[in-house]
Amino acid sequence: MTRPQGTIAPILTPFEDDGRIARDLWISHAKWVLGQGAHFLSPFGTTGEALSVSLHERMQALEWLVEAGIAPDRLMPGTGVTALPETVELSAHAVGLGCAAVMVLPSFFYTGAGDNGQARYYGELIEKVAKPSMRVILYHIPQNSGVPVSPALTARLSKAFPDTVVAYKDSAGDWNNTAAVIAAAPGISVFPSSEAQLTKGLASGAAGCISATVNLNAAAIRHLYDAARTGEDVAEADAAVKAFRKVIQDAGLISAMKAVLAVKSGDRRWLNLRAPHENATLENGQALIAALGSAADHIGRS
Repeated sequence: MTRPQGTIAPILTPFEDDGRIARDLWISHAKWVLGQGAHFLSPFGTTGEALSVSLHERMQALEWLVEAGIAPDRLMPGTGVTALPETVELSAHAVGLGCAAVMVLPSFFYTGAGDNGQARYYGELIEKVAKPSMRVILYHIPQNSGVPVSPALTARLSKAFPDTVVAYKDSAGDWNNTAAVIAAAPGISVFPSSEAQLTKGLASGAAGCISATVNLNAAAIRHLYDAARTGEDVAEADAAVKAFRKVIQDAGLISAMKAVLAVKSGDRRWLNLRAPHENATLENGQALIAALGSAADHIGRS
């Protein structure tokens, strides 16, 4: 795999009541999402509360997945933090495990660095990891990071590192930006904001979706992806996944999905989020399941 495509789940991170990552839930959830049809998992993205999890925890938890029998070439972990040496450490660890790619935020906080500064950051990352097998997904989520990965920067990095910078995840929700990246960097795979733009994206040359709600609705999203690629009439399936997404998104993606999983699994540990988030509630999970109706019947089933 040099250019990723398909449906990718930035998986949730479950926590014990004392705040440690819940290893058993982490592994079982990862296997369930893959079993539901997701092409890849992206541990420690925004949905996985990545910026609330330490470097050691991220590396250890990634190893747990591999030790549990999940092929590393199905994993695309988030490795971007603001300090370049730490991004190098996380990325080198993932590449060393054999992960398919790493998803990397721009260096944030110093928001005035601009494209030149971010080009230096990504360039030095690639040079310091120094592994031909490294594949980088640029991660654009300016509403959280405060720093964009512009179409021009994407084109620049694709040209400079054509075998390494292979994809772009656009979490801004702005189709105009997505379309501009597709036009500016035709050599990379572009993933629009979520399954809400999946069919539009595929029709415009995008590669699939990296979406939070693949955590709960992987089978339906995979079916939509497959059907759209073969030219089937997907109007009904498209409307269904969009409706599912809206229910969860409107309730707050991370806490909503954890609340649903807590109710469906009967395991209250799913209610735990790390600060600064507040914990989820069973009451919210029950309300969401009622709102989803039969669309939630598959959740928690093997």
